[in-house]
Amino acid sequence: MNYWLFKTEPEECSIDDFAAAPDSAIVWEGVRNYQARNFLRDEVQAGDQVFIYHSSCKQIGIAGIAQVVNAAYPDPSQFKPDSPYFDAKASAAAPRWVAVDLRFVSKLPQLLPLDKLKSSAKLKQLPLVQKGNRLSIMPVTAAQWQATLDMAVNGAS
Repeated sequence: MNYWLFKTEPEECSIDDFAAAPDSAIVWEGVRNYQARNFLRDEVQAGDQVFIYHSSCKQIGIAGIAQVVNAAYPDPSQFKPDSPYFDAKASAAAPRWVAVDLRFVSKLPQLLPLDKLKSSAKLKQLPLVQKGNRLSIMPVTAAQWQATLDMAVNGAS
């Protein structure tokens, strides 16, 4: 099993959306960065755990956990002309983008803000806190995952 951090804008898909449908899979679509796409396509697998990170909002931080239930498949939004994620160069024969399905696991007791993540010595190598890293999907090591959970539950850093 691998660990990941997926960024989302809460207006588009928040941890509350996952919590509202705990038995349903939510399509994680719209990734339009090649490096993030490659993570989805080549490394993200069913069973992997994912931190859901709220970005581009008033309260930025890790809000909860989801689990990958279906690994990469062609992102359906790339084929829909009315979608903001439509890609005219994509075709069913040669899709350019992939999606995965996620299911709700839990909300954190409280949002774990970016500044707290940055202040943790155990998370100095977490891609999220690295200068210039703006990917929407990034790997998290097992040690970083556990340190983050410890911060969320115990306030430990």
